[in-house]
Amino acid sequence: MAEGSAREWHDAQAAYWAGAGGESWLKGAARTEAALAPLGDRAIAAAAARPGERVIDIGCGTGPTTLALARAVAPGGNVLGCDLSSVLTDEAWRRALASGVNNVRFAAGDASTYAFEPAAADLLFSRFGVMFFGDPAVAFSHLRGALKPGGRLVFLVWRPFKENGWAFVPFAAAGPLLPQMPRPAPDEPGPFSFGDPARPRALLTQAGFADIDIAPVDATMALSRGGLDEAVESAVEIGPLSRLLKEASDDLRRRAVGAVREALARHVTADGVILPAACWLITARNPAA
Repeated sequence: MAEGSAREWHDAQAAYWAGAGGESWLKGAARTEAALAPLGDRAIAAAAARPGERVIDIGCGTGPTTLALARAVAPGGNVLGCDLSSVLTDEAWRRALASGVNNVRFAAGDASTYAFEPAAADLLFSRFGVMFFGDPAVAFSHLRGALKPGGRLVFLVWRPFKENGWAFVPFAAAGPLLPQMPRPAPDEPGPFSFGDPARPRALLTQAGFADIDIAPVDATMALSRGGLDEAVESAVEIGPLSRLLKEASDDLRRRAVGAVREALARHVTADGVILPAACWLITARNPAA
């Protein structure tokens, strides 16, 4: 992405998450976090945070992974959760205080430029928070500067769109009814921008990381444990459909939601509305000095 476009993307994302994006996420946070928790648990297990370590959680949202990491590094360790949205970091602070976790703090800011303490962190962690950098090569280089020599990077990203039924199935159902979206270029930020594993590998190599490993995670996601209505709400409020439907007329939205309901009805099980989820679990290391 060109430098000017990267800045424009960052400014637009910062504005969105400071307002409508943060509020929308917070509204559905309980359901979304429950859906993402099993995937996040896999990444946390791979991170193997230990007592006494210092951790940065990138794109922490309301802090569920940050609090889990804080418990893992106690006693003696601490975690900084960083997110673009002050709406979400304010909620993360509230949750930390309510849970009695005191070795954690949160900062609203852009992790690609945030003034982290240099060479101080043992671990950089992210659950679906690194795919949106306007200039990911610069961002990963900046983040490596926050790691101690030998420090670890562990993050989870989505594989290609069509492998992720939780997003693709509702989008494919409603898409023919909606205005055609421009197809993003391979290097444009977005939830599936690291679907081709060659891209994150090249970016991390360019940023100076070593021992890069990219492992597939094949799982499922429960769009709802509470029934079809809740699953439809999840599909149209969060994910690729959400912004398109916000701009749709009432009639178009009604027809699109009906198509999503019909498609998701085929995925109702005794355990909820369950669809495929496909990720890459990516680990790397900052070379020792």
